[in-house]
Amino acid sequence: MTEKNLARQVSLSEAFKKGGIDIKLSALIMGFANLANKQIIKGLLFLITEVVFLIAFISQIIPAFSGLITLGTQTQGMVTKNIDGIKMQVAVAGDNSMLMLIFGLAAIIFCLVFAYIYWCNLMSAHNLYMLKSQGEKIPTFKDDFMTLANGRFHMTLMAIPLIGILLFTILPLIYMICLAFTNFDHNHLPPKSLFDWVGLTNFGSILTGRMAGTFFPVFSWTLIWAVFATVTNFFFGIVLALLINTKGLKLKKMWRTIFVITIAVPQFISLLIMRNLLNDEGPVNALLYKLGIIKHALPFLSDPIWAKFSIIFVNMWIGIPFTMLVATGIIMNLPSEQIEAAEIDGASKFQIFRSITFPQILLIMTPNLIQQFIGNINNFNVIYLLTGGGPTNSEYYQAGTTDLLVTWLYKLTVTAADYNLASVIGILIFAVSAIFSLLAYTRTASYKEGTAK
Repeated sequence: MTEKNLARQVSLSEAFKKGGIDIKLSALIMGFANLANKQIIKGLLFLITEVVFLIAFISQIIPAFSGLITLGTQTQGMVTKNIDGIKMQVAVAGDNSMLMLIFGLAAIIFCLVFAYIYWCNLMSAHNLYMLKSQGEKIPTFKDDFMTLANGRFHMTLMAIPLIGILLFTILPLIYMICLAFTNFDHNHLPPKSLFDWVGLTNFGSILTGRMAGTFFPVFSWTLIWAVFATVTNFFFGIVLALLINTKGLKLKKMWRTIFVITIAVPQFISLLIMRNLLNDEGPVNALLYKLGIIKHALPFLSDPIWAKFSIIFVNMWIGIPFTMLVATGIIMNLPSEQIEAAEIDGASKFQIFRSITFPQILLIMTPNLIQQFIGNINNFNVIYLLTGGGPTNSEYYQAGTTDLLVTWLYKLTVTAADYNLASVIGILIFAVSAIFSLLAYTRTASYKEGTAK
């Protein structure tokens, strides 16, 4: 009888009520039931875990919780102390609010991990009660180890990456979220200064306060950019794929290879080259001037409107080949019977594209379009490497005319050191991306077909 089947017969609370003293004491002394039933190594591991936790709780976790609440009370500076009857100015290190926040969050995660181990201890005692009541053999440490090495080996392998995720993903993410509720900015930089909890003040500042004049224009441009960048790449990528796959076109592989060359060149190199080409004194303006087409340099990157069009155009140069490759794969695998039947019925190429080719391409590529849209909302490289967010706008705080929310977030952290505002922007970007992805993806035909099967 497996442990899973045993666990279904008697609940955990019932097992502790009916169990012996060894089962009951295991709720207080971890591993007691295992030690009493000769599972020495497993019992000692539970017991050592509890002892280590109690020592750490008194010496480290309680101070960490206190620091998490206050975020420090002693500011770094000079204080007057009486040393051997002489008053002297002595430097005091003070508290570091940033470290206190990190240690406090780490203490919470440590407690949650211990709570899970404690629950495993209770389940182990419960399973021992069930095995004894059924007259089953109590497994040895070797038996448990073989279970982890065979039947539950996937859980064993997941333990190490899970620890890494907790330390290097969950903890920094929670830390970033917490900063949105503090006043950690350029006026409160640790360790010299302390920062404190301020609640929803930062959200109010971004949405309705002094930062609203920057946030809403930048947010609007972010959405406009994401829509145009996604639609242009999708449309022209499909058009290019259809042209290359036209019947009768010779050297299709050569044409496909030529357009794919842009993918082979690293994106940042292409963007930096384009930045130099479109400069006011760059080769493009110089060539147009020599040909007599213009009398003054065109402000490709220095005028707000021109810069936005230039960014969308350059992004097409980078993104169209990717869409072309995906669309080519779809077009080459379309059922030829439908197209041939439509041609026999006298349908034009445009009618075939509108009624057969495009709907099937859209059905397959809709999830990819959603992914591209979210990627363009967070497209840091194109904006930062091409315009740096410029041209500057005196009405914006730490943002330029072409800055997206993600590049504005970067400037708030690196340039302005306003980590609290940057954290709020990060949370809002995540909220917009998550809500749009959820609503859009669940309404696609591909999702509905998948759930229907």
